[in-house]
Amino acid sequence: MKKLSPSILSADFSRLRDELQAAEEGGADYIHVDVMDGHFVPNITIGPLMVETVRKITALPLDVHLMITDPDRYVTDFIRAGSTLLTVHAEACLHLQRTLCFIREEGAKPGVVLNPATPLSAVEYVLGDADLLLLMTVNPGFGGQQFIPSMLGKIGQARALIDGKKHPVELEVDGGITLDNIEEISRAGADVIVSGSAVFKSADCRKTLRSMKQKLI
Repeated sequence: MKKLSPSILSADFSRLRDELQAAEEGGADYIHVDVMDGHFVPNITIGPLMVETVRKITALPLDVHLMITDPDRYVTDFIRAGSTLLTVHAEACLHLQRTLCFIREEGAKPGVVLNPATPLSAVEYVLGDADLLLLMTVNPGFGGQQFIPSMLGKIGQARALIDGKKHPVELEVDGGITLDNIEEISRAGADVIVSGSAVFKSADCRKTLRSMKQKLI
């Protein structure tokens, strides 16, 4: 079954409990947490303490996306804070396979992320050590960007790559996903859809998530 992972990057943090409850009631499968350090990407967001807070509010799995330099230094902190899935960028890891194994050893499900310009060949030989492959369909750093059309082909290629492996890997897609394009992204092969602005900036978060769920094919 395909899944939705709404990103709290676009949520109202003054009403975080209400926002998370609405996401749960709307049918969210994961809660996506974007961590940015102002170095790897041009924005600064949250750290382990906020992940710990989110963990106390919701029982849904926490899908924590580290957009940070030298993620190995912080893997343990984010897992202890409550991360269920912890994804790291191939571009940020000097020894990617070692980092993925470290995440699993520390008790979370490991995932690897690719920026739009990074080819799939960067992860081909480490997919057996990952539970999730996240494709960025915008350049990471800020919410509310538009989906890059050429990424649709990359999603299809990633689907074929994963299907050719014996190890099951979820294909997650993040960036510029709305009610208008979620169906074609799902058809291209995505298993998990991340959406932030289109969900939490909508008039009715619950209704938007339910409508998105109906378009997952």
